[in-house]
Amino acid sequence: MQLKQVIIAHKAGDDGSRRVAEQCARQLESRGCHVLMGPSGAKDNPYPVFLASATSPIDLALVLGGDGTALAAARQLATDGIPILAVNVGGHLGFLTEPTELFQPSEQVWDRLLEDRYAVQRRMMLQAMIFEGNRTNLEPASERFLALNEMCVKPASVDRMPTSILEMEVDGEVVDQYQGDGLIVATPTGSTCYTASANGPIMHDGMEAIAVTPICPLSLSSRPIVLPPGSVVSIWPLQDRDLNTKLWMDGVLATSIWPGQRVDVRMADCQAKFIILRENYSYYQTLREKLQWAGARIRYSNNHRN
Repeated sequence: MQLKQVIIAHKAGDDGSRRVAEQCARQLESRGCHVLMGPSGAKDNPYPVFLASATSPIDLALVLGGDGTALAAARQLATDGIPILAVNVGGHLGFLTEPTELFQPSEQVWDRLLEDRYAVQRRMMLQAMIFEGNRTNLEPASERFLALNEMCVKPASVDRMPTSILEMEVDGEVVDQYQGDGLIVATPTGSTCYTASANGPIMHDGMEAIAVTPICPLSLSSRPIVLPPGSVVSIWPLQDRDLNTKLWMDGVLATSIWPGQRVDVRMADCQAKFIILRENYSYYQTLREKLQWAGARIRYSNNHRN
């Protein structure tokens, strides 16, 4: 990997993340690297400015924060194929980030990157667009929205908790109608996030598949379903008299959905590229540690291994 032009995004409002970002910027600039740095948060999106200001191809995006900061980077940078080194500085759970201790001292990290001593993990993403009317109208009524974790269709209201009534089609065939809090369409990466909270399936992040999970459905027969990656999931809001239905991408509001419109969700034509520094990276170890499964707290001897 070359380090001629690097993006550094730090968690907005976190002083520790900003200090690490400034230190890394000084180190990279001393190596002749051009650095673009700025905060990333709910009200801060530095990536359009980064991409517009780049004078040459961007070699790396260093993202300092938690999973939310990493998700924002993936949505903005996946289309351009920019590799992301996400480090847990000021974050909490850290499913998508490298541990802080592996990033110290950071000077050694730059040497590892220059010597190509790292792995790249490619993660499937979803894309969604809004369409008007029936399937004869092929012109989208919205821009393309990207998500690394999930697309979610659910209502939002400031004064009450509205119920949504949604119809789901897969490849043009009606599968079910859901009455409840909404519907989650997730990637394997997102299966350990909102989907897991809604009792959806956990899928290995090396897979390509789509999980559809209803949120608190009123019918106990409405169950999660796992679909092939080439499937197109279409969601129609029904009886939305208060016009509250929204499309959310990775927990961030994408757009409103009006009566007569549908959301088409499918596998995106781009992937998020995450740099892995851990030499002994294990997906199952991540599950044990981050989800605090029983085996991580209670240990029994297994003499049958010997």
